[in-house]
Amino acid sequence: MSLLEKIQPKVFEKVWAMPNRETFKIIPIKKLLDEYCKPKMIIVEPFANASPYGTITNDLNPEYKTTYNLDALEFLKLMKTESADLVLYDPPYSLTQAAECYKSFGKDKLEINVANMKYWKECKREAARITKRGGRVICFGWNSNGVGRGRDFTMERIMLVAHGGSQNDTIITVERKQGIIARKVLNG
Repeated sequence: MSLLEKIQPKVFEKVWAMPNRETFKIIPIKKLLDEYCKPKMIIVEPFANASPYGTITNDLNPEYKTTYNLDALEFLKLMKTESADLVLYDPPYSLTQAAECYKSFGKDKLEINVANMKYWKECKREAARITKRGGRVICFGWNSNGVGRGRDFTMERIMLVAHGGSQNDTIITVERKQGIIARKVLNG
């Protein structure tokens, strides 16, 4: 197997679906999650909203019945290293959206402002830290960056959900944490 085969996703798919404010209710996304979310898994969701998937959940909005109602970065820092089988990373998709969401919940009290890209970089770093070797992070948003090879993850799948018209697409990446041995193989 060539190095290129080792780092490129195994599956790239494009589907069409109606948009929904609740990402996990979009039919092809729900099917993807049903495929990866299995019983007895530790599934961590730092931006859970009303999601039914997480076993350890967080949402800044106290109206959602989640395990925690904290800032996502603060929540992720509470989690033990390599404790999650799966992290579902579904933040607000734009800095403007994030600033609006956090505005009413005291964004001025955050260590790092959500309008600063450093905040999102730190969230992904923490998501990578808490994921077990062999575990996955599934990211949702408007880009396909995911968690990244620099954090020892290999892209397995990319799903592009087109919503048509003036609606932005939703891009989902599924990445697996490799671990030190796999990193040596990829680089060696």
